[in-house]
Amino acid sequence: MNKKAIGEYLRALRGEKAQADVAKDIGVTAMAISQYERGERIPNDVIKIRIAEYFNKSVEEIFFANR
Repeated sequence: MNKKAIGEYLRALRGEKAQADVAKDIGVTAMAISQYERGERIPNDVIKIRIAEYFNKSVEEIFFANR
């Protein structure tokens, strides 16, 4: 699992949406979203599922695909 690549993909998925808006919808802080996007943290499994559902992707596609 490449944290930096995951972070870049999460940033691309977010597009023009504000980190704070995505964070509110997922139930985390904007700081957490920022850390995920910078590859500093990987969310726990519950948050991975929320992120995947939010972006209409699978957990595997976001967090386990070879990048």
